[in-house]
Amino acid sequence: MESALGGIRIIDLTGMGPACISAMMLGDMGAEVVRVDPPPGVGSGGVGQGLPATGDELEQLRMTAHMASCRNKKSMMLNMKMEPGREVFKNLAQTADVVIEGFRPGVMDRMGVGYQSLSKVNERIIFCSVSGYGQDGPYRNFVGHDPDYSAMGGVMGLVGMSAVEPPVFAQNIMADMTAVFNTVIGILLALSARQKTGRGQMVDISMLDSAVFLSVGIPGLSEYFYTGTAPRRGETLLSGNQPFASVYRTKDDKYLTVCPIEARFWMNLCRTLGREDLIPHQHAVGAKKEEVIRELRDIFVTRTRDEWFQVLTAADVPAGKVLDAHEVFRDPQVLHRKMVLEMDDPQVGKVKQIGFPIKFSDTPGAVRTMPALPGQHTREILSGLGYAQDDVDALLQAGVVR
Repeated sequence: MESALGGIRIIDLTGMGPACISAMMLGDMGAEVVRVDPPPGVGSGGVGQGLPATGDELEQLRMTAHMASCRNKKSMMLNMKMEPGREVFKNLAQTADVVIEGFRPGVMDRMGVGYQSLSKVNERIIFCSVSGYGQDGPYRNFVGHDPDYSAMGGVMGLVGMSAVEPPVFAQNIMADMTAVFNTVIGILLALSARQKTGRGQMVDISMLDSAVFLSVGIPGLSEYFYTGTAPRRGETLLSGNQPFASVYRTKDDKYLTVCPIEARFWMNLCRTLGREDLIPHQHAVGAKKEEVIRELRDIFVTRTRDEWFQVLTAADVPAGKVLDAHEVFRDPQVLHRKMVLEMDDPQVGKVKQIGFPIKFSDTPGAVRTMPALPGQHTREILSGLGYAQDDVDALLQAGVVR
């Protein structure tokens, strides 16, 4: 079966950050991804340090096999701090369509393998840099992680039930994951543009930019430029403290989200609960709002979470079960949509991984190869670039590759 990105070669210099997941997604859709890691002791490959060495070979294989972000990738180890290593990289870049890197701004340029240098040997190269604050601006050299970018982008400041309580970390790493999708979109757009112009280009992805972009979909924040009023934590539509958009504890000490935001869904809820008297009070404020919330809390604690989910969804009321990881990956809808993949690895047996979030009718995603150990394909890749066996041995002996 055809793949969407068959024939596209991507060089992955991303470590274990969000750009690594972007490279995985492109690999899932058929691109050939060559992951380039530094040899041990040379330094990290971009954001994050990857899996720790365990000293147990079989355990290392098991850990690697479950690293979904490294699937559909070949792996070579290359010391790009050495001039011969940089020459190998340039030779590899001549055969590639895309380079994705997650180093600090300027690192690739200082090594002589930035966009300007690579575009001279391959004018069709698309060079995507993923960093915290972007390739320019006063913060470009600052270090950070998702909570920092989410905080700086205005996202974290709105997560919480009340303005008097401190903001909280969002566990779905919002800035990072938005950067993942922006990276994939940016690369696909650059590939599309190249079909028209014949040239590659630089793609600059910032996790702060990605967090700020989330303002488009955050209730209250996207209207800031119009109203001039900044929304406050605990006062937005989805803060979790509105009767029509909240989390309720159930009889079995589990939790249920109930979000009948539209009036028709609110009426469905009130009628299902036998409380039509609450219909006029969907948007109550002050003491009346607290009274409505108390009434709903008292009602929802009378049945289990799963019972309420069945009742409410049958009544056309937006609701969701608050699931833990065990429950998510056993959920019938998640399984039906193949968001859990189970594969057979010849060395470690059955392996489960996250599935593909984008469904295609003609060119579906696929796991063609399991995650590779670092350096597993070094000889194969160098041979494909035309290096003779003696030359490969010399590079290995000199510590340029592993």
